[in-house]
Amino acid sequence: MKSKKTGLARIIAAAGYSAAGLRSAWRTEAAFRQELCLYVLLLPALFLPPFSVDVKMLLFVVNSLVLLSELVNSAIEAIVDMVSPDFHPLAKKAKDIGSAIVFIALIMALAAWIFAVISLLASP
Repeated sequence: MKSKKTGLARIIAAAGYSAAGLRSAWRTEAAFRQELCLYVLLLPALFLPPFSVDVKMLLFVVNSLVLLSELVNSAIEAIVDMVSPDFHPLAKKAKDIGSAIVFIALIMALAAWIFAVISLLASP
């Protein structure tokens, strides 16, 4: 069903839908809550060490990517559960791939932080 809203009304409605999605993820997804708390803790750490602007931006992007991938994973799980509560190999495959997306994002973030700290320690 396509919305009939246009212009500013559409943007305001979309922002409301986004806020509802974030609230829902916070209420129902423990992994999202954990990753958001970690995100909030790491955000100030971007500005404390003397990282270059490029490194700060990279760390911000990979940290944000973890949250984005968790939201995508949660959406995949919700739609799979809605379609069929019964076990199906394709449902498992979809959920496993969604989980893999989050795992790769977490590995990327961890690697970026390791490289950033190593580069900081190695610089004269």
